[in-house]
Amino acid sequence: MRLVICICVLAVGATCIPDKSTKPSVKPLHKTDVLMVFLTGNELGALKPCGCSGGQLGGFDRRSAVFNSVPQDRRLIVDTGSFVEGSGEQDLIKFDIIIQAFCRLKYDLVNLAEKDIEIIESLGLLDSISSVFSVISSCGPADANVPAKFTKQLSLKGKTVLVTVAAFDAASATKSGQIERINELFTAPANLQAVNLLILSRCDAGIISSIGEMGIVDCLICPTESDEAMVISGPNERPLVVSVGRYGKYVGKLKIYPGRSELSGSKEILHSSQNELAFSFLPVAVDESLPREASLIELYKEYQRLVKEANLLEKQPRYVLPNGLKYTGSESCKPCHEYEYEKWSGKPHAHAYSTLERVGSAFDPECVVCHVVGMEYVSGFVSGQKTAYLKNVGCESCHGPGSEHIRTLGEAKTTGPRLDCSDCHTPETSGEYGGNKELYLEKIIHWREPNTGGNVK
Repeated sequence: MRLVICICVLAVGATCIPDKSTKPSVKPLHKTDVLMVFLTGNELGALKPCGCSGGQLGGFDRRSAVFNSVPQDRRLIVDTGSFVEGSGEQDLIKFDIIIQAFCRLKYDLVNLAEKDIEIIESLGLLDSISSVFSVISSCGPADANVPAKFTKQLSLKGKTVLVTVAAFDAASATKSGQIERINELFTAPANLQAVNLLILSRCDAGIISSIGEMGIVDCLICPTESDEAMVISGPNERPLVVSVGRYGKYVGKLKIYPGRSELSGSKEILHSSQNELAFSFLPVAVDESLPREASLIELYKEYQRLVKEANLLEKQPRYVLPNGLKYTGSESCKPCHEYEYEKWSGKPHAHAYSTLERVGSAFDPECVVCHVVGMEYVSGFVSGQKTAYLKNVGCESCHGPGSEHIRTLGEAKTTGPRLDCSDCHTPETSGEYGGNKELYLEKIIHWREPNTGGNVK
């Protein structure tokens, strides 16, 4: 209950405080012959990159640098939904932080996917969110009264362009044979140029073909399993079909030009509409070269504070180890394995927990699990205060719990749960690990030669 109250207060009272210090972080575009629709989505709880290695993409605090390259009167910022992966306590904290981030980044429109609207309905936050930015959805309950489309007028070379973004439940419409309902979503006056964008809940060749035959949609935005935003359709196919990627690693830039004649020789043009407008789509990597926005850095610190106050580390579900095994800590290995212990003590893994303390993530279970011993099991790490002897990546992380090995003076081999390097060195946390496993193993040599990293099992 306390968490729900906290979320409600944050969403209603503190979600959208203008940041007067915000300035364009990169050189703005001043062209009057281009409009921009920025597209993001599928955050899935990724507030920022893990930070355990360089070269990682993503982070709300770097998006403003992309958005601010275009003046507000020439852009539209849209998120296609799927804020978090689950509905647990940590997911709910992230959900609220993401809403606040959208506000601070001045999003025009947010589409609510099925899980998003379920969470909002359960917390009674729909009215509060709708007062902060526009929302649409294709999957809300009938009594939620969430619109299915959003329109905004922009000016392009002195002419008014009506941009309509709509959400459509393609799966349900296909089953019921009512895909022609799309016609009802796009009803621009005949005297205005129109750009029609459709966010789909499901996307396949049949659906794309059916919508394309209707001739009214300029751009389809599809869900994806890929992290990178990309163009799915072929050059000059109508409609243009794109995806926004996942985890906030990319921002999609949909450019709207006044016409193909304006862009002879351009390599960007992928599609032209029936009313002489032309489009291109370009994924922009949210990388470390982009400056960070101070107010969003502070918002992430607020997330860390809420996670700490919720005491999520100690609430984590823990499994019972097989055969009565227990974790004992690396110090218990030292008497018989002094050479290996001392060698390992000089390795970065042996100080992994301190890296979390430096960046304020020592209470976030999603981070801590790879920086300690056995957090997912009974007798494993609980907190820095209660189980300090299990801090850092220790002997039992890779070799398994050592209680029986110690009790039998080495006769019983260490068995049970063991971490494989790839359990923690994932593409999200260690982008350079894939394809370079042997080089990484050389860095952790703590055994007596002639063994090499390649002999590690």
